[in-house]
Order: sequence, then C-alpha cells, then structure tokens
Amino acid sequence: MRHRNKSIPHSGCSPPFTAAALGLLFCYLIASAAADRLPSITPHGSLTDAEAHYIRQRQLLYYRDEFGDRGENVTVDPSLTFENPRLLAAYVALQAWKQAILSDPYNLTIDWVGSRVCNYTGVFCAPALDNPKILTVAGIDLNHGDIAGYLPEELGLLTDLALFHINSNRFCGTVPQKFQRLKLLFELDLSNNRFAGKFPRVVLTLPSLKFLDLRFNEFEGTVPKELFDKDLDAVFINNNRFHFDIPDNFGNSPVSVIVLANNKFHGCVPSSLVNMTNLNEIIFMNNGLQSCLPADIGRLVNVTVLDVSHNHLVGPLPNSVGGMVSLEQLNVAHNYLSGKIPESICRLPKLENFTFSYNFFTGEPPVCLSLEAFNDRRNCLPKRPAQRSAAQSVTASLHSTVTAAACILSTTSAGLLSTTSSIFFATSTTPTSAAPTSVFTAISTTTITSTAISTTTITSTAISTTTITSTAISSPTITSTAISSPTITSTAITSTAISSPTIPAPTRLLSTPTPSITIPPSSTRLLSAPTPSITIAITADLLPKAPTTSST
Repeated sequence: MRHRNKSIPHSGCSPPFTAAALGLLFCYLIASAAADRLPSITPHGSLTDAEAHYIRQRQLLYYRDEFGDRGENVTVDPSLTFENPRLLAAYVALQAWKQAILSDPYNLTIDWVGSRVCNYTGVFCAPALDNPKILTVAGIDLNHGDIAGYLPEELGLLTDLALFHINSNRFCGTVPQKFQRLKLLFELDLSNNRFAGKFPRVVLTLPSLKFLDLRFNEFEGTVPKELFDKDLDAVFINNNRFHFDIPDNFGNSPVSVIVLANNKFHGCVPSSLVNMTNLNEIIFMNNGLQSCLPADIGRLVNVTVLDVSHNHLVGPLPNSVGGMVSLEQLNVAHNYLSGKIPESICRLPKLENFTFSYNFFTGEPPVCLSLEAFNDRRNCLPKRPAQRSAAQSVTASLHSTVTAAACILSTTSAGLLSTTSSIFFATSTTPTSAAPTSVFTAISTTTITSTAISTTTITSTAISTTTITSTAISSPTITSTAISSPTITSTAITSTAISSPTIPAPTRLLSTPTPSITIPPSSTRLLSAPTPSITIAITADLLPKAPTTSST
C-alpha cells in the first residue's frame, strides 16, 4: 500500500529531471517497497532530508516516460458497486490522482472514498451527452487548493469531462499524453502551478477545447503555430518561458482574448494581427517585439484592451488607431515610438486610459490632456513635465524620420527589409575637444540605399559641428520634406546628456488568476445541481518581472 500524508507543507516540485536522473529510476523501482516507510512528516516548518527524498522518488515515478504509462496502481474493492461503467472508470481515475497528491493542506480530497464519486469534493456529475439516462463525471474544480502533486495518466479515463480547473495549486510535471482521450473537454485551466517542459501539444488534439489557460507556469521553448489555427475563444500563455517568433498565421486565430505577456518573444508584430475580427483584448506586454505597429491596426474595431508596452517597437503610432472605436485601455509605454500622437486617438469615445510614457513622442494634442487617465512622462513633449533631456529630444527628431521611413519600407517595399531585421537606434557621444560625433544606427543587417530615400542629402550646413557616421546608413539621402533644415549645434549634445532611462517593473494586476468563461447553452447542462457558479473574469494577470533597461 502506498503511503500518503496530507501534511507535507508546501513541498512544491523540482524542475524536470534529466536523462541522468531518470537512470536512478531502476534503483527506485527495486526499492519501491521501502516507500511505505515514509518518515514522520511535521505539519509545520521546512522539509527534512528524508521528506525531500520521498518527494523526489515520487517525481521520478512520474517522469519515467513522458508518453508511456506512468500511472498509479489502483485496486478496486470487489464489495463496491457502481451505477454504470463510466463511474467505475471515474473511480479508478480519481483514486490514482489521490495517490499522486503529495500534499493537500485543506483536505479537499479527504472524502474521495467509496463508489459515490459524484459526492467527492470538487467533482461534478451530469447526464452523459450521448446517453442522458446515465450519470457521469462532467467537471472537476479544485481551484485555489494549494495541492502539491502531479497528474497521472489515469485521468484520461474521464472521457466525459468538460471542465478541468486546477488553478492556483502546486501541481508539477507535464500534461499527461492520455488527455487526448478527453474529446469533450471545453475548458482547461492549469494556471498558477508548477508545470514545466515544452508546450503541451496534447491540447491541440482536443476537438472541443475553447478555453486554454497555461499562464504562470514554467513551460518553455517554442509555441506551435498550430495553436493559432485552432478554434479557441481564449488563450492565456503569459508568464512562462516561451521563446519564439510570433508566426504569420497568428491572425488566423478566432480568439476574443489572447495574452502573451511576460515571455521571451522576439521579431515583429505580425501584420496578420489586423485579421482578428473577433478580438476584444490582446496583451503583448514585456516581450522582445521589434517592428512598427501595423499601419492598418485600426481595423480591430472590437478591441477594448491593447497593451504592447515594454517592447522595442519603433516608428509612429498609426493614425488608424483613431478608428478603434471600442478601445478603452491603450498602453504603448516603454518602447521607441516617435512622432506626434494622432489627435483622433485621444478623441476615441470609450478611451479611459492612455499610457505612452518612456517613448520619443514630440507632439501631443491638447485633447489628450483631458483624458480621465493618461501618462506622457519621459517623452520629448514641449512644456510638459518630466520629459527627456533636450539632447535626447533633438536627437530623437532625426531618429523619428529614419525609423518612420524604415517602417514604411518594411511594410510596403518587398525585399528592402526582411522580417528578421532589427530596427532600433542608439545614440552615443564622444567627449573630446572637437565637436561630439552623434552615431546612430537606424537599421541593423539592412541598408537603406540612395534609391530608397532620395532627392536631398543632409549636408554640413544642415547639421553644424556634428557628423553622422557612414556606418549608420549607406549612401544616406533623406527628402527635404522629411527634415526641414535642422540645425544641431555642438552645445546641443553633451557627453552627459543622454543616459539610460530607468524602466520600472510592471505590476501584477491580480494576486491570483481566476479565469473563467461562459459556457454556451449546449454545455451548461453538463453541470447539474449542486453545480457551483463558475465565474470567469477574463483578465491579464501579470507578475513582476525584472525590468529591461535600454540605452537610448
């Protein structure tokens, strides 16, 4: 008999074991009989070495084969009777899961005993969809249980399951491959746990899935592009360790809400974004995105929340944003955006909060000052408090022209800029007795030639005692309409004027994620009395993350 103790205090899980660690499994299997001799576990305080060793052994059992049978041994007492075979299968699944739980501080599973599985805490039954005359397990909700353990393969026996909610616990490991049997699963919420490994591709095989919440875990690697072709309504994968370029088929997704914040994305904002006509909320915050915002982003007329803050976006804020008539929250802070704020944005009928601090904007319509909430700090706005230094602002006026041109070329001229080009600028000064040299790199890995921007060359009469090095632009030519005889004197840029701005860490909006979604009428009958009210607040829960400081 396996020993299980509910008093293990906040043990959590270690990271996935390497192949070398798995080699210890053979020793564990030989000594499995000794697992019954679990040392006395104290209800308070830190784990002893013996307790930690026991937990490690149980994890080794789990990790032995990601795609094989790593379930528990469940023996059904022959004296137990069940209404139908599906409830018997549910009993086996839940007893296996009970054995895989290492800590249950609130004793939520203490009543998981006997054949009446519909009376178990957190387990909800309803008539089967294919046979209303029989009862089956249709939902599991163990949210906020602080339970430590893992998910055994036997959970794949719950083939009538529509809801699986286990957010805010301490489950670790990966998602069992046998979840592919859950053909009716409508909502999968694994958020705020300690799951690790690659993106759980098994979720892509679930035909009925509409709500996917993997946020606040330790998933890593790439996200399969097939995710964005799947018929989902809500996707939360924020606050993991995903690292990839957002694919071109991103705009194929029919979601109404998608949150990708606080990962390690890079590359460009895909132009296909504007095709997401069902979109209501999108949050790209705190990734490594580089590019301009799509010029026709205003086509997203149903979007209420747009957050692209804490990235490396360049160029102007598109005029078309003024056509996003449903927009309530707009945050573009901590980027390299420049130019003037379009007046139409600040006149949006539902706009409540507009944050564009820590950019290089040079113009702000007066109507923006009348918004209920806005933040324009650390820009280059005349007569506004807490702006950048004069040297940074003057330099930004030149950068604005080049970055705007780069954005236009990247979206309208095939071949001039590749999707992998990095578009950014960096300014440095050299303190010598001679005039300082302003060096700025407009485009790395891509050159704007004289055929791209032509007719007028910046001469020494336009910029006095300041030189623009040839390493930034090959044969640079900028039209006379782009820069109207700017004059930068040698006193405008000093060696101490330009510094690295401090970027405050983003704050976490909610202490714990409590996602939910309204089930269509065809699914509501899956939960019968006493079905709890499962409310879903679609929000963006963002944990604090180390700030990214960009030298400007």
